[in-house]
Amino acid sequence: MTIIAIVNQKGGSAKTTTAVNLGAALVESGKKILLIDVDPQGSSSKWLKASNTKKGLYDVFAENTSISDKIIETGISGLSIIPSSPWLIGIEKALASEVGAETILSRQLKQISTNWDYILIDCPPALGILSLNALVAADEVLVPLETRVMALDGLAQLLRTIDTVKERLNPNLEINGIVPCRVDKRTRLSLDIIDDLKKRFNGKVYKSCIRETVKLAECPSFGIPITMYDSKSPGAQDYRSLAKEFVGRN
Repeated sequence: MTIIAIVNQKGGSAKTTTAVNLGAALVESGKKILLIDVDPQGSSSKWLKASNTKKGLYDVFAENTSISDKIIETGISGLSIIPSSPWLIGIEKALASEVGAETILSRQLKQISTNWDYILIDCPPALGILSLNALVAADEVLVPLETRVMALDGLAQLLRTIDTVKERLNPNLEINGIVPCRVDKRTRLSLDIIDDLKKRFNGKVYKSCIRETVKLAECPSFGIPITMYDSKSPGAQDYRSLAKEFVGRN
């Protein structure tokens, strides 16, 4: 069982799109996936119709409720989810005085069943206590990155944060890779940014790129991943390609 934190501190980075669609493509290939939505916005949870208006995951962090009790089946065979909760918005304050607050998720996941091939953690865009918990709990980090100039600005800071967590809290943490997302191959800009990423992060940039398509934007409204919404679409093809490459790295 490998735990992957899917993280990017910039909103709109295709983080949730990647968490849901990569998970769906992996189960399509026979893997068992647990998706944990630690983003208070709960986009993954809403997408998969598992939105939890009660305390949910908040109880795990603030009241030490067993995380196993929060697992919900999505209706997609092989894909389970631990949904987010709006209560998580207040978690920074609730944990302000707790020693070792950054290790709560790690400790909880050590007690969980190993029934899954991968645990994917959909992180908030902010690098606060929830993202820190995900990085401490994770074996690897997957970074979806828009192929836009502004998206590169936050990448250096994110990588510094990952290095700090690795140095101080989780020495086994590794970067799984960077996934170019919202790629428009009709423009030179997207291709130039991908080339730049490959030069800077040799071996860490996925060959599989996620193209920007209308179908990918539409499928959350229908509560299903792109592989079910339009199985033959470019988005579905891209996430299947990513899943195959992802498994090859693990």
